[in-house]
Amino acid sequence: VPSVTSVAAPDAVFTVQAEGQRAIVRVVTRADSCPGISWGGKPSEVMNLRVAAATLPARQDAIQADSKPAVFDVRTCEATWPQGVHSASVAGTTLVAPRADIKRIVIIADTGCRMKASENAFQDCNDSAKWPFAKVARSAAAKHPDLVIHIGDIHYRESPCPAGNAGCANVAWGYGYDAWQADFFKPAAPLLAAAPWVLVRGNHESCARAGQGWFRFMDAQPWNEARSCNQSALDKEADYSQPYAVNLSPFAQLLIFDSSKTSGKPFSPEDLSYGKYQANMQVVQQLARQKPHNFFMSHHPLLAVAPSKDTRQLKNGGNLGLTSVFETLHPARLLPDGIDASMHGHLHFFEAISFKTAHPASIIMGNAGSANEGTLATTFTVGEKLHGNAVIEDYAATTAYGFATLDRVDGGESGDWLLTEFDTDGKAVFLCKVKNNKSQCTKAGL
Repeated sequence: VPSVTSVAAPDAVFTVQAEGQRAIVRVVTRADSCPGISWGGKPSEVMNLRVAAATLPARQDAIQADSKPAVFDVRTCEATWPQGVHSASVAGTTLVAPRADIKRIVIIADTGCRMKASENAFQDCNDSAKWPFAKVARSAAAKHPDLVIHIGDIHYRESPCPAGNAGCANVAWGYGYDAWQADFFKPAAPLLAAAPWVLVRGNHESCARAGQGWFRFMDAQPWNEARSCNQSALDKEADYSQPYAVNLSPFAQLLIFDSSKTSGKPFSPEDLSYGKYQANMQVVQQLARQKPHNFFMSHHPLLAVAPSKDTRQLKNGGNLGLTSVFETLHPARLLPDGIDASMHGHLHFFEAISFKTAHPASIIMGNAGSANEGTLATTFTVGEKLHGNAVIEDYAATTAYGFATLDRVDGGESGDWLLTEFDTDGKAVFLCKVKNNKSQCTKAGL
């Protein structure tokens, strides 16, 4: 076994849950070599280098005109959990082992602090009440999950804080590691230590934005320069990751879908995205046959109620790019049979919608930190329709910050789960039964 020469404490140690039951320990370190990892108390082995430190030039197609080179002054190291090993430690940090039978899941999305010059949108990153992700992470960790799911949009600090704005003064920005550390690794630390993570890619992690950091730190697949977002000519592969399934139990699984490059407008059959998403949905259809109960996880929602100036008006907030493709394959419900619910972020609020029609329940959980938006309709006539023929039967929503847990009920063979929406303090707001394509929500305490 090679000797371990690096002694500096890692910046982050966490576990990424990949396809099936494969899990990977990831370490982000400023040391000059990868640290050692001890499996089950055995002698330490040096971890593998995923990707070395680098300074990458600003992409010509960066979303923000004030983009700058991305400095990754850290190396990312990794090691795959061996089958049957129930403990691991890295540099004094003990990791929680992956479970084959998941009973409690914490779900978050849209966690970063918005700093975006093109929209003149600057959240008060220095105010823990106005950017509460650190509090959300602490409260969520206290729920002792078996698994954590982040449904995308991790990185939000794209532009420098304007002069004179005390709310975001002196905070890191850009696509390099300093912004990733401030926006995610530091505030997420308690929750990173609590359980393995499933990471779903959002539009903020597309190649023209924070994709380079996504592939360095978050992506579940092995590092590949062709899928690194370092060369824009290769984005046609890097922006469309292959779907995969994550095991929850003998009866249930997650289906992970990369929607990072979708559009708010329908695609034409000639569009690159049309063909990519159609092929990837066919993969999802095959994966869904593996188990009787499936949760479809994509950052962009298919069916959602969007904020509206008129709270009596029902406005469709579903992604028209994805639905324009999915309805060609599954016109009755947009998703394959066997999918009980779809779960998303992107819209910065909590929303649970159940349908009289065949559509799976749609649950939006994009309220974990990034600036909330708009006013939602709180009441409307049951029977109103979203995209196409989706007839609403049950609806619950809040624009307050928070997070959710998903708890398996009994043995899980029936696909019976309880979704609980919490506020930032960890106090229950809604209790939602999820079963047989439906969600039924009540306010907590009633």
